[in-house]
Amino acid sequence: MKRIFDPDMFDFQWESINHDRYIVATYFIEDTLEDQDWIEHLGQVQRMALEGSTSSWMRVREDSGAVREKLTSKVLGYFEVPTEKPHTKTAVVQIGFPIDAWDINLNIPMMLLTIAGNCFAFPTKIRLLDVFFPKELVARFQGPKYGIQGIREKLNVHGRPLVLHIIKPKMGMTPEETANQVYQTALGGADICKDDEMLSDLSNSPWEKRLEAVLKAIEKAERETGQKMLYMLSITDEVNRINEKARKAVAMGATGLLLAYSAGPSALRLLTEDPEVKAPVLLHVSHMVSQIPMISFPVFSKLCRLCGADMMLSPCIWTSIPMVSPEEAARNYQVMVAPMYHIKPTFPMPCAGMYPGLIPALMEEFGIDQVIPAGGGMLGHKMGYTAGAKAWRQAIDATLNDVPLVEAAKDKPELKAAIEQWGIRKRPQTAWGYMGKNFNPCFADKNLE
Repeated sequence: MKRIFDPDMFDFQWESINHDRYIVATYFIEDTLEDQDWIEHLGQVQRMALEGSTSSWMRVREDSGAVREKLTSKVLGYFEVPTEKPHTKTAVVQIGFPIDAWDINLNIPMMLLTIAGNCFAFPTKIRLLDVFFPKELVARFQGPKYGIQGIREKLNVHGRPLVLHIIKPKMGMTPEETANQVYQTALGGADICKDDEMLSDLSNSPWEKRLEAVLKAIEKAERETGQKMLYMLSITDEVNRINEKARKAVAMGATGLLLAYSAGPSALRLLTEDPEVKAPVLLHVSHMVSQIPMISFPVFSKLCRLCGADMMLSPCIWTSIPMVSPEEAARNYQVMVAPMYHIKPTFPMPCAGMYPGLIPALMEEFGIDQVIPAGGGMLGHKMGYTAGAKAWRQAIDATLNDVPLVEAAKDKPELKAAIEQWGIRKRPQTAWGYMGKNFNPCFADKNLE
């Protein structure tokens, strides 16, 4: 007798499986069938789970019990989310995918086909919320070569956020113009500079000449200030050229590399696990943004951390490119720095539209382990590029010492100009507890008059 809900898939929970042998994906799904009063939602879940592992809409003879026991995905959780929409069911679903499916050839493309492949075609709405990677799978990945601690050691900078200069405009400058811009921000105390993700090879700025010019500018600034700077050179290209370009760049003295997500997480893994590529890798997420409606940012961050990103742009609530909710932005940061077996943490980079007046809010939310990138919020400073970089460092020093920026700016013209130009932001707070805000001692009037 054929069962409605296949016991090979449904008679499971988290306690039923070997946690070292399953990837577990958590999805939000919503299904609407306007012409039906009865929606058998577990039937939809069964379709999703089968398409992510062994089967199709019809079971064939070779799809045996032994095959399903070893390779078919398992439904580990179904949690209905109440909705007032008619003819609609919504739920959070957890599906376990056995890593035996890749017992001799574990690779990122096949993993993505499993957790974010055909299953996305079925529900009316679907979003991949989280992925649990088991220890036995993660053991086959190297992760970041450097991570947070390794980058700090390269720069000899500890105990504060790092400041990154985004070279602007995105493209069009000569190597000499690029180097001059970097030299000025290096004098101001920027720790890292990077090509814009849109910059490739232009006739007026081939990457080899740009690298040579920028490295010379950084060396000159270091002789004058005693401070190091890393340059993240853009090497995004066709997959078969990325590692060759990276090896040549490192041989020329490159101190960092930038790869855009459009090259793919598999390309990122090949790059970071190449023993000849001895430089930190910054992953730029711009192409990833198009997929955010269907895949949560923490999933991408976990995946790219697994594949070796040393630094990675990340969302925040102050960005000029809004991507996710405040909660998802905060959780994404936490996922990037949280313990993950042997995998080193990836440096988060709250990005887009940053300026010095955000430092207290950013450090309140994310602490010291962040790289803060600034393009216009450094180069647009009315006193110039060096002053723009100095303002960032002054804001960080003041915040570390619990000095309000307005107070710190009294004898720091660079910071004063920055906060007059862009302002200071305070993070909103929610008055939890008590009868209301007026009863909460953290928010209520002190009535001291």
